[in-house]
Amino acid sequence: MVTGSRFLFFFRNFDAMKTIVLLTAMLLTCGQARAQVVDDGLQYVPLAAAVVLGNCGVEARHPLRERIAVAATAYTALTAVAGGLKLTVSERRPDDSDDKSFPSGHAARAFAGAELVRSEYGWPWGIGAYTVAAGVSVLRVAGDHHYVHDVLAGAAVGVLSARVAYWLLPIERQVFGWDVTATPSYDYATQTVGIALTIDVGH
Repeated sequence: MVTGSRFLFFFRNFDAMKTIVLLTAMLLTCGQARAQVVDDGLQYVPLAAAVVLGNCGVEARHPLRERIAVAATAYTALTAVAGGLKLTVSERRPDDSDDKSFPSGHAARAFAGAELVRSEYGWPWGIGAYTVAAGVSVLRVAGDHHYVHDVLAGAAVGVLSARVAYWLLPIERQVFGWDVTATPSYDYATQTVGIALTIDVGH
């Protein structure tokens, strides 16, 4: 059973999703001369959305500092993996501009952001983010910067990097001291002051 508030919330998200989809559709109609500029900027939209949507009234699973940490970890992981594969495979691009075609870094960044959005805010927002990521991939292939298997591999690298980032979040909490909350206390009987430590061992 869907309550009225949940029904309204879904359609608010659905309207936002439709806006993202329509924006992507319009961008896909751009000429090939503009495609490079469009996909260069569009690749970062899902990643940015994963961080900032929680500060725009959308309910997020994690606080801002953890969203930033997860996004940074995912970006670092995909850069290392995609960069390593580019150097190892050395596949020529369709336009023959260089030998760094496989995998697509643009697709990796876009799909990492899309998976972060889905994980953080749910599927109503995730569908829109994945649509943007798919649009980036289409532009990369249409612009002769990549083959289809390049963007598919990049998408896989991006999604896996996002999942790894969430797996590493508990470790980052401990490293940065985010698991520990200090609360001052006072014992009237003994007239002593102390500090109570609350340690979050994970979710």
